[in-house]
Amino acid sequence: MNLDDAIVLETFSNRIEAEMAAGLLESEGIEAMVMADDAGGTYPMLQFVRGVRLMVFKEDEARAKEILAAMAEAGDLIVEP
Repeated sequence: MNLDDAIVLETFSNRIEAEMAAGLLESEGIEAMVMADDAGGTYPMLQFVRGVRLMVFKEDEARAKEILAAMAEAGDLIVEP
């Protein structure tokens, strides 16, 4: 994924939730990438402080938001505002 063409779709408080959301999107054919400033996992507490970003291509934004909203509504995924 070229980050120049990507946007932050959602920000999560930990990598696990972000990876679950990315996996869901990828299962629906949307390329997703998880970005965290946590020193390569060495300092996981920074995930909560700085957030873990879920990135997608701009053209996939609307569909990706619909998918995540449907999962959050079903109670299967926690999506923070």
